[in-house]
Amino acid sequence: MKVAFQMDPIGSVNIDADSTFRLAEEAQARGHELFFYTPDHLSYREGRIMARAHALAVQRVRGDHAHLGPVMDLDLADVDVVWLRQDPPFDMGYITTTHLLDRLKGQTLVVNDPFWVRNNPEKLLVLDFPELTPPTTIARDLTVLRAFKDRHGDIILKPLYGNGGAGVFRLPESDRNLNSLHELFTGMNREPLIAQKYLPDVAMGDKRIILVDGVPAGAINRVPAAGETRSNLHVGGRAEKIGLTAREHEICAAIGPRLKEMGQVFVGIDVIGGYLTEINVTSPTGIQELERFDGINVAAMIWHAIEARLG
Repeated sequence: MKVAFQMDPIGSVNIDADSTFRLAEEAQARGHELFFYTPDHLSYREGRIMARAHALAVQRVRGDHAHLGPVMDLDLADVDVVWLRQDPPFDMGYITTTHLLDRLKGQTLVVNDPFWVRNNPEKLLVLDFPELTPPTTIARDLTVLRAFKDRHGDIILKPLYGNGGAGVFRLPESDRNLNSLHELFTGMNREPLIAQKYLPDVAMGDKRIILVDGVPAGAINRVPAAGETRSNLHVGGRAEKIGLTAREHEICAAIGPRLKEMGQVFVGIDVIGGYLTEINVTSPTGIQELERFDGINVAAMIWHAIEARLG
């Protein structure tokens, strides 16, 4: 197959942690022809969805992991699979790429399906499953946010379309910074904020469960560093080997069929203390950590699912 990766610059990725690199590595091992381009090189040209792309070859050599061919005009209708893998923030630039890639429907398989990536980003899709989530509010109105904090005391406040733990604040009951944080965030953009009741179990870890075509492949536990609320690995969180509880299997069974139906082949959900907090569909991570802990080939599972969708 011909496979194109729409992603951030590949030369700067960490080959020991990056999930997109692992997907490319597995695709190459399966004999697929690889291409790479960044989102700013995606375009609509008189009826065609095009990319200024490079042929790509990868190898697991630090500092020499990606070899790019000369730049070319790639008609994405001639490609079998396009991977939508650039990192958020989920801004209008990101949304525009989903609109363009959506025009390939019926010609090229885009993973994850851009229509549903656009309409169900991570912190919004969980709203369809209120019985699985902690108390949550989404608002720009300070009065609403203040009432939520008064009701629940200890809360987490974060940007609705942020990623990677950026801008995540814990506001315990005694904290008096809600007004100042509201001023900061609303001065930066016009987007709402999301607030959730703080879950003390996060001290024991924020579990990342990877689902492949709606079925759980396994999980890793991300434990916050000392003195840190966030468990994201790139801000100092520690990954641990862990299994799934009965409650987490219940969560996966509840959301898995919906994810499969929506064409969300590779999804990472976040679970803290038995509560679903995010459903990551834009550019989920965790493949390499799970493969190392469990000795399984998650990337191969994902490619099996894609090949099955292509018949």
